[in-house]
Amino acid sequence: MNNTISPFWVIVNKEIADHLKSWRFLILLFILLLTCMGSLYSALHGFKTPIKSEDPNNAFFFLKLFTVSDGSLPSFAIFISFLGPLLGIGLGFDLINTEQNKGTLSRLLSQPIHRDCIINAKFLAALSVISILFFALSFLVMGFGLLYIGIPPTASEFWRVVFFDLVSILYVAFWLNLSILFSVCFTQPATSALSSIAIWLFFSIFYPMIIHLVAHATSPSEMATPHEIYHFQEFIMSLLQLSPSELFNEATTTLLMPSVRSLGPLTMQQVQGAIPGPLPLGQSILVAWPQLTGLIAATVICFALSYFLFMRREVRSR
Repeated sequence: MNNTISPFWVIVNKEIADHLKSWRFLILLFILLLTCMGSLYSALHGFKTPIKSEDPNNAFFFLKLFTVSDGSLPSFAIFISFLGPLLGIGLGFDLINTEQNKGTLSRLLSQPIHRDCIINAKFLAALSVISILFFALSFLVMGFGLLYIGIPPTASEFWRVVFFDLVSILYVAFWLNLSILFSVCFTQPATSALSSIAIWLFFSIFYPMIIHLVAHATSPSEMATPHEIYHFQEFIMSLLQLSPSELFNEATTTLLMPSVRSLGPLTMQQVQGAIPGPLPLGQSILVAWPQLTGLIAATVICFALSYFLFMRREVRSR
């Protein structure tokens, strides 16, 4: 019986150990833990405010831990939307070019290791670290919520939090793949890091401003028909959904707020006869499926580009 570990898993274990021991990861971990505790405190403090009886989400107390805030700090989901890309960028911007600059990439390729094993193992190792971190943070929030509220979460709440973690991992995986792509394209790690951060800042800060200007310039007149207003809102929503952060926010809103029944504009015919109430988990996933498909497509495209460029890249020994 052959007990030899394949080179792929050797690289994965080595990369995971390097991530966990690096100061970069420890700093990012400290920032995420700090923001997690801050948002948790804000959510628990928000429970002290009176709860409206007509709110259909009242029964989902554990989901409120991820979405509710007393106004002093953003909620946990908003923090993940803003800081999650930093984690992906921080773990991936120098995975390839640093190895080549040190000369270790050529020595690694001189071994009986397939070239695609290297980039696949590096991506899987970083994704494993991200997955463990997100599940640990969400379970930490649920644990403190259990101590505070005194009642366990329902099965629906638990699985909604699990799917929220999976969507968060997918969202950060997109930024991880984008940073790996720049790490393959650029020789210097500083250039790949700045390129990734520039795209993150563009979609987080400047892109909503541009959409606001476009909406202000193309808004229909006061005499516009409801049909024209509907198509205008649909056009603006389509532009907003080009941003990965907007796709993530819409998907997580649907998963963590069961009362959300639609993510786009609705006509009077569509609203007529609808009974307000929480949706089952399966229906919430169907509502958020276009957003999830967009995130999956963007992640796969970035990984395919980085994979293609790395397989064709010339690696010279130094």
